[in-house]
Amino acid sequence: MKNKIISIQGDDLNKLNYNNDTTIFLAIEAQNSGATIFYYQPKNLFIKNNKIFAEGYFIKFFNKKNFFKKLYKKTIDLERSKYLLIRQNPPFNMDYITTTYFLDRLKKVIIINNPTSVRSISEKIYSYEFKKYMPPTIFTSRIADILNFLKKNSYVVIKPIHGYGGNNIILLKGKISKSFLIRYLRKHGYIMCQKFLPGITNGDKRVFIINGKVCGSISRIPKKGSILSNLGKGGTAVTSHLSKKEIDISTIIAKKLKKDGIYFAGIDFISEKLNGDINVTSPTGLKNYYDLTGINLAKKFWKEIKLWKI
Repeated sequence: MKNKIISIQGDDLNKLNYNNDTTIFLAIEAQNSGATIFYYQPKNLFIKNNKIFAEGYFIKFFNKKNFFKKLYKKTIDLERSKYLLIRQNPPFNMDYITTTYFLDRLKKVIIINNPTSVRSISEKIYSYEFKKYMPPTIFTSRIADILNFLKKNSYVVIKPIHGYGGNNIILLKGKISKSFLIRYLRKHGYIMCQKFLPGITNGDKRVFIINGKVCGSISRIPKKGSILSNLGKGGTAVTSHLSKKEIDISTIIAKKLKKDGIYFAGIDFISEKLNGDINVTSPTGLKNYYDLTGINLAKKFWKEIKLWKI
């Protein structure tokens, strides 16, 4: 990748955690291969004279606390990029969707993940295609559906369909007030309701998918008293080994993701059951995996990308 520009569409650099951020990890590996990194925020993407431009900075990344240096500010035609990584976090709202329409117009750039595919795949609803591997799950915005589901399952986890990072996930137990559900639905709209799996206290497993292949996994253990394993919510990453069942399910999903234009994804298991989150917008965990195992999947990411075709 010597002398190639890799553009990254991401969040405010000052808000990234250099200790475990996958975007930084991927960028540093690209730099080590001779690439130049151009970084911009989604709000600075625009169309002019029938070209797709972004205002941002050429950046040098470092594996330390002061992890980046802005070399100089620039507005570039994104067609100059060899690769472009979509790495901003959800919420998957109209602003997010609009950037995918913009990026769809790029003809020569390899975009990971493909913006059309990102737009077409709702991270939670997409999992319905694999419902036989999941605990009982419904998607709804109707109070009656939630109450009936809770009555059948006693303990139920609810989460916004377009949420991320463990935000606004709530465990319902027994009877719950309609007024609470009204407020929750008014704020979040459609939600995912899933039978609670008590095995979460022992952690979930995050599986890394690159170019249709199962490449590794970590376990994430919630902090005491929590059901949230997300590292941003206090979860702790530990080494993990996938069971044959988890490998088989992951392989099926990986092949489908590749067919649907997704190069890099993360899928999660609890007690050998798919928990319904298939992460395609900004999958994380590669740095944690490296810290735990010494295996650098960023190298595989950039090696496999040369073989990527959709």
